[in-house]
Amino acid sequence: MPRLFEPYRSWRVAAMLALGFASGLPSPLTGATLSAWLRSAGVSLTSIGALALVSLPYNLKFLWAPVLDRFDLPWLGRRRGWMVVLQLALLLAIAALGSADPRRAPLVLALLALVTASLSASFDVVADAYRTEALAPAQHAAGTAVFVTGYRLALIVAGAGALILSDHLSWSVVYGALAALTAVGMVCAVLAPPTLAEAQRPASLRDAIVRPLVELLGRPHAGATLAVVMLYKVGDVIAGYLLTPFLIDVGLTRSEIGAIQKGLGLVASIGGSLLAGGLVPRLGLRLALIAFGLLQAGANLLYIAVGGLSHGRLLVVTAVGIDNLCGGLGTAAFVTFMMSLCDRRFTAFQYALLSSLSTVAGRLLGAAGGWLAERWGWPAFFAITIAAALPALMVLWRVPALAAGPEPRLGA
Repeated sequence: MPRLFEPYRSWRVAAMLALGFASGLPSPLTGATLSAWLRSAGVSLTSIGALALVSLPYNLKFLWAPVLDRFDLPWLGRRRGWMVVLQLALLLAIAALGSADPRRAPLVLALLALVTASLSASFDVVADAYRTEALAPAQHAAGTAVFVTGYRLALIVAGAGALILSDHLSWSVVYGALAALTAVGMVCAVLAPPTLAEAQRPASLRDAIVRPLVELLGRPHAGATLAVVMLYKVGDVIAGYLLTPFLIDVGLTRSEIGAIQKGLGLVASIGGSLLAGGLVPRLGLRLALIAFGLLQAGANLLYIAVGGLSHGRLLVVTAVGIDNLCGGLGTAAFVTFMMSLCDRRFTAFQYALLSSLSTVAGRLLGAAGGWLAERWGWPAFFAITIAAALPALMVLWRVPALAAGPEPRLGA
């Protein structure tokens, strides 16, 4: 067991905890936490729903990722220099967002939320590129697991933590306090180890866009690679999108759902990610992707049992725990896979593009998920999510070269 967690005994891997925290902190402040603030201020549901559009930068960040690949900042290198500047900008943007009045100046608030989301998405681009370049390939899985752990902790602080504080403090004070936590990202950028090899920056913006696309699409099995990227998490995403309505339908109260999903689910997800960080180097990336993908899909069988047989709370708790554990395993392996696909000359653009593509199929098919569940019932819905996960696993099985990764260390 100690050898399983040997990859975590590295300063480079440990630094990913603070980096993940910095990456996750702004997300709820333009999403769920912002929605709670607006609703408590009496803003209409229509207006709150429209504000979901401010999250678009997270899906479109690949459009300006070439700029972050092309231009360097002095002193700390291309990646860490951008991280410091973006965290400083986020400090100002989050504080300004908290000072806006949702009743008197809704457009100002919406604009500040959009600016905050854009800066956050830009930081994600740089943080993902830095993680790929600062870690050796054998450290990618462990580094990803630690990064995801930091990210999820930030979601708790800026989500549940902000809501608790808002019962005792004004929203401007809450947002100001959370803005101060961007210091974590700035300190991390300054103290974090430099990248293993600073790749030569593209000579022009055209090179920063065209060359990485040509390089990525010109590889052997490029079509199969993109298919895996787009389809690997699709079943998990579709199921996750409607999990809360499902739990309500099987009789859980909102308090029980919160405790199970945000308590047990979070712990299980982090545990799965950390376990994957030790297992991926030992199994090899391809075997880990297939095994964890099967577990990730198979976990939905428990939801079929819950929805079809109406068992007690214990089965529900077991299903959510196992689902999140397997989801953590699959997510860590999948992010490691995307990191392995990036050419270090174009890390920011290629990773941003791949991460954007990885959400497209899930979002499109997820839009029809409610109709499927309503028309055919929950057991059929979860059976479809299991089937949706299989094409990517079949491609990985048929084309071994897609996810060669580092050599497995089964005897280590």
